[in-house]
Amino acid sequence: MRIASVNAWGGALCDELVAWLPGSEAQIVCLQEVTRTPGLTGWTRFDDGERTLPQRADLLADVRVALPRHQAFFVTSDSGPVYDGAGDRHRQDFGLATLVGEHLTVCGVESAFVHGRFVDHDEWTIADRPRIALAVRTVDQATGRSVWVVQVHGLRDPAGKGDTPARRRQAERLAELVRRIRGPHDLVVVCGDLNLLPDSETFGVLAEVGLTDLVGTADTRSSQYRKPVRHASYLLVSDVAAVKRFEILAEPEVSDHRALVLDI
Repeated sequence: MRIASVNAWGGALCDELVAWLPGSEAQIVCLQEVTRTPGLTGWTRFDDGERTLPQRADLLADVRVALPRHQAFFVTSDSGPVYDGAGDRHRQDFGLATLVGEHLTVCGVESAFVHGRFVDHDEWTIADRPRIALAVRTVDQATGRSVWVVQVHGLRDPAGKGDTPARRRQAERLAELVRRIRGPHDLVVVCGDLNLLPDSETFGVLAEVGLTDLVGTADTRSSQYRKPVRHASYLLVSDVAAVKRFEILAEPEVSDHRALVLDI
C-alpha cells in the first residue's frame, strides 16, 4: 500500500499537482490546504492581512478529476472570503482531503479538532486558526491488517515553529484521537504539515502512543519556499517494521512543500 501526503498550498501549483497525482500510484492521498468554494471554479485570491495568495476555487474538485477512481473524504477546519477575477467575494471552505483508491475498503472515518473549533471568518485571521484531523481506516488486502491513516495540518504561528502551550494541547488532542480509534492490531500512520521543528515536544507526546517519526531533520520544503527554516511536514508510524520504503520527493515540485511517500 502506498500513502502520499503533501500540503497542496491551496492549489497554487495546481497543474503540477494534478499531473503528478495519477503517476504517484498512491492508493491513499492525504492533502492539506484543500479549498472548496460552492458554485465557483478557476482561480481566487486569498488575503489574511499578512499574505495575498492565489488559490484554486475548488481544489477538491480538481484533484477528484485527477483521481476519478478514488473515494474522496473532505473536512473543513474553517471558512472565509476569497475573491474571483472580477473582484467578487465568495465564501470558501478550507481543510483536509483524503482520497482512497476504489479497490480499498473504507471501514472507518473519524475527525476531531486538535485546535479550536470551526470558524466562519468575516476576514481571515493571521494566527490562531482552528485545525482539524481526519482519519480513514482501511484494510491492507495483502496482509488483512487494518490501517488507520490520520492526517493533520498543524497550527501556524507567525512567531515561528517553536513549541507553545497551544501546540502542546494540539499534540495531546491528536494523541487522544489515535488512542480512541485504533484497535490492538491496527497499523497507524500519522502525516501532514505539522508546522513544527524536529525537536518539538510533540514527537514525545506522540511517542507515548507508539508513533515513530520517519522524517527527522530532513528538508521537507521545495524551492518555492524562500525562508531558511526547512522543516514542516512529517510522517509517523506505529510499526517501523511495516515500512517498505519512505521517500521525501524533491521532484516534481507540486507545492512549496515536498511530498512524502510511504510504502507499507
